[in-house]
Amino acid sequence: MAKASRTQNLTEALIALDSVTPHDKGCQRTLIELLEPLGFRCETIESNGVTNLWARRGTESPVFVFAGHTDVVPSGPVDQWSSQPFAPTIREGKLYGRGASDMKASIAAMVVAVEEFVAAHPGHAGSIAFLITSDEEGPATDGTVIVCEQLEERGETIDYCLVGEPTSSHVLGDMIKNGRRGSLSGCLVVKGVQGHIAYPHLAKNPIHLAAPALAELAAEKWDDGNEYFPPTSWQVSNIAAGTGATNVIPGQLKVDFNFRFSTASTADGLEARVHAILDKHGLDYDLKWTLSGHPFLTPKGTLSDAICGSIRDELGVQTELSTTGGTSDGRFIARICPQVIEFGPPNASIHKIDEHIEVRYIDPLKNIYRRTLERLLTIPSAD
Repeated sequence: MAKASRTQNLTEALIALDSVTPHDKGCQRTLIELLEPLGFRCETIESNGVTNLWARRGTESPVFVFAGHTDVVPSGPVDQWSSQPFAPTIREGKLYGRGASDMKASIAAMVVAVEEFVAAHPGHAGSIAFLITSDEEGPATDGTVIVCEQLEERGETIDYCLVGEPTSSHVLGDMIKNGRRGSLSGCLVVKGVQGHIAYPHLAKNPIHLAAPALAELAAEKWDDGNEYFPPTSWQVSNIAAGTGATNVIPGQLKVDFNFRFSTASTADGLEARVHAILDKHGLDYDLKWTLSGHPFLTPKGTLSDAICGSIRDELGVQTELSTTGGTSDGRFIARICPQVIEFGPPNASIHKIDEHIEVRYIDPLKNIYRRTLERLLTIPSAD
């Protein structure tokens, strides 16, 4: 068996720390101990039990940021794992453990990539920074968003940000994310009048009243999408009414729904159109909205070209730019950074029992991160 690389060893050390969201369990302290000797000024920012790290080397522009999270989702039933979720284990060329792909391998690859880059280019252009949180898998209210707010208040700017989310689909490097859809949820309560099912004229059935409106909402074309995003989607996630008895007309209907929306729509516009449809059908209702994140988009440009070129040079893979998938902390960083790209390992096993990363991808991931730094922060020679 080949000797484990430095990147693999660091990945395993991070996996062994059971940092179930929102707990960091010492992951960021491990990073600080590695970054400070490289000349990084490390700042721990705590908020409501969440630990965040802002570490920066250099004072000049452009500022290149590696962003990620040390928290992981719960393991689920431990007895269903082939090995202990926080005991990194290699079987058949795969490294198993909670967080292996999401996203401790990425964080380890970022740190070692920076070690190698700084050793080769101690006087590199610009600045390198890390923005690491322990609140990405949870509500995401005290993590990256808090750090970005503080950076904005201090006037610190970011030019490029590479988020280490697991974006690859089939093989390492086949897909990166240059944006994400926004997420807007609604909790709709349609009011009726409860009554005996044999006397419908003495009651008002909210299910019957709401059905035409729900059908119209489901059939509505919200937008056409654009070059980077598919059309906006409206989906019902939960629907409930009734007492459980077969002879009672319910007094209310509750419907939970969600928009995954593109930059072709706005949250305010979608809310207004939903209210217009509900009002048109004369419903008596309450509707509470929750905006989890606005959509963001980084058009093809300097950062995406650097990452795609690095993937091509390292692996010979042609990379697809995509905006599919759920939300990420990129939505917060995009408010203060014009170019945000997500790139990391294959995501097929994330959040699952027996999460893993193929060992053969760990060092190429590190090399791609290093190559990206070389493309963006290497000072051209006088020759």
